Amino acid sequence: MAISLAEIATHLGAELVGDGTLVVSGIQTLEKAKSDHISFLANKKYRSQLATTQAGAVMLSAADAEHFDGNKLVCKDPYVAYAKLAQFIDSTPASASGIHPTAVISPDAQVSESANIGPMAVIEAGAVIGEHAQIGSHCFIGQNACIGAYTKLWNNVTIYHEVKLGEHCLVQASTVIGADGFGYANERGQWVKIPQLGSVIIGDHVEIGASTTIDRGAIDDTVIHSNVIIDNQCQIAHNVEICEGTAIAGCSVIAGSTKIGRYCQIGGLSGITGHVEICDQVVLTGRSMVTSGISEPGIYSSGLPHVTNKEWRRTIAHLRNIGDMNKRIKALEAELKSQE
Repeated sequence: MAISLAEIATHLGAELVGDGTLVVSGIQTLEKAKSDHISFLANKKYRSQLATTQAGAVMLSAADAEHFDGNKLVCKDPYVAYAKLAQFIDSTPASASGIHPTAVISPDAQVSESANIGPMAVIEAGAVIGEHAQIGSHCFIGQNACIGAYTKLWNNVTIYHEVKLGEHCLVQASTVIGADGFGYANERGQWVKIPQLGSVIIGDHVEIGASTTIDRGAIDDTVIHSNVIIDNQCQIAHNVEICEGTAIAGCSVIAGSTKIGRYCQIGGLSGITGHVEICDQVVLTGRSMVTSGISEPGIYSSGLPHVTNKEWRRTIAHLRNIGDMNKRIKALEAELKSQE
């Protein structure tokens, strides 16, 4: 990367204060930046580092601009500016380029001439691969699956039959989309498998992290709407619906037939039970356990923050005595009542 501050300001629509001819070679944190780096301030707790940073320029808000005398790009939202600049200079390679001779592509598949298929990828009959799509090495695209234009799959992604991915999606390595949901009936102690007849339908501009699993629906489809982002190692069960703009952090689990509203934020390690509905604009902090529906927007928590081991053991000891304490309190209340 070699780009002038004037070019960056134009790309970001930011106000440039300082030397627009200065060329920077990369983005770095305030603490580690050198004179050929551009940095950013998005969290006020790092404001003190403005006095010591060696960055050649800093992206910051108008409120923070007065605290820095060097070259600066004044932005409405410095964190968004950082994200857009990172996209602008992104050098991440393609997951595939051209069609590799070891790719196994059914003659009944429809593959765009501009699509890219990596080594040892398998494209089954009836699959549709859109324009400029990238299918990484060792990916599997099942029968009648559809990969939209400009969608990028990293290595070892598995897309089961009939699954539909929209345009401009990004799926990280080893993710599985469209495996069977966990559907069984119990007949006198024997588990009877319920074939999962639905599929998974994913909208546009959806990003899915590595080793995440999204199960196909039992009868209807599992649906992920556009502009949803899902982190690594999440489990999305059958017939879940996740609405537009929602973000789900790593290792979260959503049980079957649950609907998550628009613009929700699900913290890492959260667990959401099945057959409930969560309304729009709900924030679940990390390790939340949701066992019933949520009908009011807001911030919800249930995970316990860490304490010292000594404190935790004392708390558990008290917890084990709660039943006995409750009996004693009821006995005292009864005695007091009889004395009235």
